[in-house]
Amino acid sequence: MRSQDLSAALLELQQQHRFRQRHIVETPQSCAMIIEGKRYIAFASNDYLGLANHPQLIEAAREAMLRWGVGGGASHLVAGHFAIHQEAEEALAAFCGREAALLFSSGYAANQAVITSLVGRGDAVFADKLNHASLNDACLLSRATFRRFRHNDLQQLEQLLASTPARTRLIAVDAVYSMDGDEAPLKKLQDLADKYDAWLYIDDAHGFGVLGDGRGSAVEQGLHGERLIYMATLGKAAGVAGAFVAASSQLIAWLVNTARSYIFTTAQPPALAAAVLASLRLMADEPWRRQRLQQSVSRLREGLSEVNFPLMASRTPIQPIIIGRNEQALLLAAQLKERGFWVPAIRPPTVPEGTARLRLTLSAAHTQDQLEALLDCMVQAMQP
Repeated sequence: MRSQDLSAALLELQQQHRFRQRHIVETPQSCAMIIEGKRYIAFASNDYLGLANHPQLIEAAREAMLRWGVGGGASHLVAGHFAIHQEAEEALAAFCGREAALLFSSGYAANQAVITSLVGRGDAVFADKLNHASLNDACLLSRATFRRFRHNDLQQLEQLLASTPARTRLIAVDAVYSMDGDEAPLKKLQDLADKYDAWLYIDDAHGFGVLGDGRGSAVEQGLHGERLIYMATLGKAAGVAGAFVAASSQLIAWLVNTARSYIFTTAQPPALAAAVLASLRLMADEPWRRQRLQQSVSRLREGLSEVNFPLMASRTPIQPIIIGRNEQALLLAAQLKERGFWVPAIRPPTVPEGTARLRLTLSAAHTQDQLEALLDCMVQAMQP
């Protein structure tokens, strides 16, 4: 795009109610936040277990900075792989029941690493229509034949698998879909992967820490095997930053040697690895966080069962309310904001046309009073 075209393009975004702006947060991540000078109860964060500002994570990171310093300084393969990184990778692998794990700076980088390292020209990758953008970008960058199947449509996926001449095949799905909150049928997907000799790559960004006693969607559904590759992010339920891939030791060794987004980037600050270790301990030792979270999900769905807009079928902390038109979703979000609640309006292209929504996300840190106040406000705002 030429520089002289930017003004017109930005104006068009505004006219379509798609223009986005950042909002400055002036407090640590929590359910009660100050955003641009005003106090809000936030139902917008992916901090599902309320760990992002937990004192044990803060102390673990502080102690690690005193010992290891701040920056990683180099890539993992040069001089940036600290002992605390290794300890965190071993703990993550054990937590998820896999042979080995590999830390990444983000889920985006992890998705690129796995998919572009395993498939290329002459291969085929099959992806759910509602996959996260980072998965789609990785599939495109791989230069493999990229085929998308209808959301959770196993019959169409099998037809695509059966008809491909590709020698190497990979199925890529989100375990929990970030905008709808529903889940992939992982066991049936693994059956198809086994039948057609394909890798199954699972992005569990929104399931790790929440499902399977915190160990994630693959553990909850009893998945295992050499073809299974599991990725989860650490900036959501874990409350830290980055991501990890857990798989066979052989697959992890392959990524270390071939994954460009791992090889050619500076290692994460070692203090983050220490915070990850503290987070894993809390996830294992405090199941009440997941129990409270599930109670809040049930109460929210019960309280919103009679509003004029449909809830999606989700048992997860992601509870979207489909509004339809962009301007109407923005108006409802603004009305909630005026009443002191921060609830984001999600619009295309993040979601399909005509499905603009309020995306409510719940945390174990939300109090019952906060939840009830939100319900009262939403029922008033959303009545016909």
